[in-house]
Amino acid sequence: MTNIDRLYSDRAGKMRKSEIRELLKVAQDPEVISFAGGLPSPRSFPLQDIQGVVKSVLEHHGEVALQYGTTQGLTELREAIAERACKDGMDVTAENVMITSGSQQALDTIGKIFLNPGDVALVGLPTYLGGINAYRSYEGNLVGVPLDKDGMIIDVLEEKIIELQKEDITPKFIYVVPTFQNPAGVIMPEARRKKLVDLANEYDLVIVEDDPYGKLRFDVDHIKPIKSFDDEGRVIYMSTFSKILSPGFRLAWTIASEELSRKMIICKQALDLCTNTFIQFIVNDFMRSGSLDLHIMKICEMYKPKRDIMMNAMENYFPDGYICNKPKGGMFAWVTLPEGIDTEIMFLDALKEKVAYVHGKAFSVDGSGGRSMRLNFSYANSEKIEEGMKRLGAVIDKKLKVIC
Repeated sequence: MTNIDRLYSDRAGKMRKSEIRELLKVAQDPEVISFAGGLPSPRSFPLQDIQGVVKSVLEHHGEVALQYGTTQGLTELREAIAERACKDGMDVTAENVMITSGSQQALDTIGKIFLNPGDVALVGLPTYLGGINAYRSYEGNLVGVPLDKDGMIIDVLEEKIIELQKEDITPKFIYVVPTFQNPAGVIMPEARRKKLVDLANEYDLVIVEDDPYGKLRFDVDHIKPIKSFDDEGRVIYMSTFSKILSPGFRLAWTIASEELSRKMIICKQALDLCTNTFIQFIVNDFMRSGSLDLHIMKICEMYKPKRDIMMNAMENYFPDGYICNKPKGGMFAWVTLPEGIDTEIMFLDALKEKVAYVHGKAFSVDGSGGRSMRLNFSYANSEKIEEGMKRLGAVIDKKLKVIC
């Protein structure tokens, strides 16, 4: 076979495979109980409702829905998203909204328009692996800021910014997942959100607010997005229908100032011309019928008991010494194990026992997180959650006995 390595760009040579995607391949064995992927429950998909909407779209909008669309997205859908955003406290119109082919396209677009090789972006420790991969693909230098139970620690963030400025480095943006953070599951409180915006204003930075899980609330009231406190157009808000409707639709959106939106639209034109028009019509009709809000309620009612089963199973099957703060929403639990355990190494032992997770190092840009792991509670059914946690507890217990 011809060797064409010499033809690749420098950027292509630095690209790395997604750890989660590779783990998911390994965990495809039907006997493996997987807590690895960020997958919604397949039982949450509103199949009958979608069938009816598809039929209606074809009957009433077929010729338009099957055609190319505008890069920015279907006007009616953008208007519906803007209306919902205003209810969340954001002062926006449809002109601030861009529809994307999944959140990953939004992350990629942001990396493309902001990052030159070596440019600094500030991210959480830990943070979403998809964001890490997107920004590293543009050769960004990602600097981690630790989290506590209230999300990114703003005082430490400011210290990092000041340290970088002393080296004549100005970060391009701050990437945060403030609500039911992936992977840590924590919530940034309102006071800290306001302080983050103040910090961005003071140091002339952009904030990228990634909010896939904000509607999946179990034990907490609605929290205003960071974007709702943005009075200078510094926050790019992004969310998705993947967690609240269907990941197979590959439909997400960004909300930004008109200036930032124009730049992202130009970038998107080179990526895919337009997002799937047919799917946009389907989702728009589903939203405007009132079905989406009812569906989100059903999802929350489905996921909360799963979360509780996982938390109770940890108490029953995990050895003493683990740390896991009970998530109040979202899809993930973040577990830190006792000293001496490396969850990356332990993954192979877990796989032998037919259980899978994602190790903590995958989410950390500085190589930390070696004792931690992310567990998804939304995908597996209740019986498999119980059995999977039992298997995982036995693996951890065996590791601890070897260490001792």
